[in-house]
Amino acid sequence: MKVSQMKSTIIKSLFTLVAIFAVSCSDDYLDINTDPNNPTSASPDLILPVAQRYSAFIQEDYNGQNKLGNYFMYNWSQSYGFAFIGTEFYYTVSSTFYTQIFDRTYSKALKQYNVLSEFQGEQYGYYHAINIIMKCYHIQLMVDIYGDVPYFEAFKRADNPTPAYDDSKTIYLDLVSELTRAIEIINNLSGNNSIEAVMPGGDDVMFGGDMSQWKSFANTVKLRILVRMSDLEDQQDFIKKSFEEINSEGSGFMGQDVKIQLGFANEQTKMNPKWEMYGRDVQGNETAFNKATCATQYVIDILTDTSDPRIDFIYEEPDTGHLGVEQGVVDENLGPENVSNLGVGILRSPSQASVLYTLAECYFNQAEAALKGLMPGEAKSLYEQGIQASFDYLGAGDASTYFSQNLDLVGWEASPNKLEAIITQKWIATNSIDAIQSWFDYSRTGYPSNLPISTLAPTADRPVRLAYPSSELSSNGANVPEQPDFFTDKIFWAN
Repeated sequence: MKVSQMKSTIIKSLFTLVAIFAVSCSDDYLDINTDPNNPTSASPDLILPVAQRYSAFIQEDYNGQNKLGNYFMYNWSQSYGFAFIGTEFYYTVSSTFYTQIFDRTYSKALKQYNVLSEFQGEQYGYYHAINIIMKCYHIQLMVDIYGDVPYFEAFKRADNPTPAYDDSKTIYLDLVSELTRAIEIINNLSGNNSIEAVMPGGDDVMFGGDMSQWKSFANTVKLRILVRMSDLEDQQDFIKKSFEEINSEGSGFMGQDVKIQLGFANEQTKMNPKWEMYGRDVQGNETAFNKATCATQYVIDILTDTSDPRIDFIYEEPDTGHLGVEQGVVDENLGPENVSNLGVGILRSPSQASVLYTLAECYFNQAEAALKGLMPGEAKSLYEQGIQASFDYLGAGDASTYFSQNLDLVGWEASPNKLEAIITQKWIATNSIDAIQSWFDYSRTGYPSNLPISTLAPTADRPVRLAYPSSELSSNGANVPEQPDFFTDKIFWAN
């Protein structure tokens, strides 16, 4: 019979507090292990929450994935009197643009997750499976942002500090296999009473050690991968077979938003990173980014014209009514007191959890797969469940009145282009939460249609990928591919 780790709650809490919170928010804030190359000096329950915190900050922090997606996808603009945003409005993609995404993913998050794989013995199998799943989650994002990236040689640390870059499609196919392997590890341990497996518990700040949730999350990451590839003619058999395997395995997809909850609180260094950046400080004063970050008029018009109640939750409403600012426009009448800054559905409290994967996206991905005949299910029902999940996250109530409207891109029957409706609603649902996903969808499908670009943009369209960072050029330059054209060289799944 399997046994859980039996440690004193007090001692474990102390260790967790030391590991997670006794640090600053700089790039070095979580380098707490005595020797990252010697995992025997720590235990997996101390390493896992550190790795998961990095996942949260890569998503939510300054120059994180969500921020990039919101500017590229025209969700956010800037109110008068602030000059924080420059490169985003000019689409100035370079080797110094948003480098934290690449650097923190490889040198922070994946480095920590990889330590979990170095604990020897089947008793650590659950931690090994978590490592595999989170590697796949992060590596897919790296492919979607950069194309070819280090993968097969990327986790050998000191044995190979200059890993080769691998073909992005090859990586994608291997990620599906790896996610299947992680599920098999969990299933094998669950059915083997001869192994006293070490069970994650409170140290797992995503699922609290619920391995059934980890299996569903693995399938949900796999879902995102398969849908992203769904227009590749040479992969149709592989995609359909992969969906059949998901269906037969039986763990299904996530039934809730995937969140990281580290015990965020209204204390210095303990706040949720989104709240810390865009909310209020410990004393309750609005941050500069809170005042500066606002809606675009384009997205305000979309939400208003479709009678979408989510507008009041995504964006604040000033006394004079909802008002946005087109990206790049400078107008003294568009100060923070007059425009729609981020709303109560996005900025809830300093203790709110960080979201890695929304339930709404999960439903919309299933809807697209069903629409294309790749998996069983009714696309209409999945589409409407996606909208409802978005309403639920924001606290906007029942969505049926909204999606029953006879409006294109809102009502299912009223939308001639079903795929455009799905992608457009996913864009709305990920607004300010996980907006980078809508950037990938736009590069792949061109939806939502007629999406404006910044008035300061030097090109007719937005970038389709980022540049390899200067850190890689200096430390691994012999392996880094030639920098692509950031506006025309699409990721393989969009070609």
